[in-house]
Amino acid sequence: MKVYIEDTCTACGLCCDTCPEVFEMGEGMAQVLVDEVPPEYEDAVRTAADECPVGAIRVEQ
Repeated sequence: MKVYIEDTCTACGLCCDTCPEVFEMGEGMAQVLVDEVPPEYEDAVRTAADECPVGAIRVEQ
């Protein structure tokens, strides 16, 4: 699975709190730390995407 942060990110930090193994806060928006999401973090990444207040997290299988 791959995950991307769209430019609509408001840097709220929810994704970083939900899955710090995959997301970190960059300058003005979140960043993805991995090229491929490890299987053990896929559920947390989906939760972060579902709970993102602006829908800025895109998940691809």
